[in-house]
Amino acid sequence: MSLEAALARAQADGLDLVEISPMAKPPVCKIMDYGKFKYEEKKKASETKKKQVVVHLKEVKLRPKTEEHDYEFKVRNTRRFLEEGNKAKITIQFRGREITHKELGSAILDDVVKDLKEIAVVEQNPRMEGRQMFMILAPNPKVAQRARELARQQVEAAGKKQEGRPAVAAAVVSTSAVGNPAPVAAKE
Repeated sequence: MSLEAALARAQADGLDLVEISPMAKPPVCKIMDYGKFKYEEKKKASETKKKQVVVHLKEVKLRPKTEEHDYEFKVRNTRRFLEEGNKAKITIQFRGREITHKELGSAILDDVVKDLKEIAVVEQNPRMEGRQMFMILAPNPKVAQRARELARQQVEAAGKKQEGRPAVAAAVVSTSAVGNPAPVAAKE
């Protein structure tokens, strides 16, 4: 179809003539409502962004003199972070003369790796940066997949929950005996 005929047909239908593939021989065009097309593309992009899982880097700080109970508590938190699909940065903070015993910090980091070996992999090996020694742990692929599935289920459940609710919840305002408006709980 010639360009003039295509433009005339698009104008007759009240639509736009959009060039889809300009490098093809002959160029490929489509008659469509371009504004509606852009709107639908934007909606698709927001849906994919909503379903996207974001991985955060959570930091757990320890010291060479951290007691056993505190160590276990922090390892439990690290385990929780990894099971949620996040990465964990384990930092050993050296103060004063503790810096002369870097082997204590290395031993603590090795213990953390041993305690979390079934759910974590070392993404970055321990290294020193100033007075801090740190390493980064990531969830192993099975744990990460489980976390993504759980997050996807939560997003779907939240979407279903929102479908049953009214679009706008109205707040009721009443006046007290003094005449000052006092907010009353919103009704759904």
